[in-house]
Amino acid sequence: MTHPALLVLVRFRSKLSLDEIMRIAEERLPQFRALDGLQQKYYIQDTESGEYGGLYLWESPEALADYRDSELRASIGAAYEVEGEPRVEVYRVVKPLRD
Repeated sequence: MTHPALLVLVRFRSKLSLDEIMRIAEERLPQFRALDGLQQKYYIQDTESGEYGGLYLWESPEALADYRDSELRASIGAAYEVEGEPRVEVYRVVKPLRD
């Protein structure tokens, strides 16, 4: 695997339990696995704040742009019953620790 060009962190609050979040994530796995340019996605939970999220590794800005314009991205709020707007942070990967 080549090193990712971008790292995207998405965090949100949900009315759902962790079990419900994980069930929905499992149902949506095939759609995320099919995305061109998505090298990896980690499903995360902040136990202190109660927030859930995703940490995405993208191979290019173009791949991220295609995802941002997709129905899959647009469906996150409804799928996970997100309260308010998700926080999205985008970082350029400037150097990996390991090759």
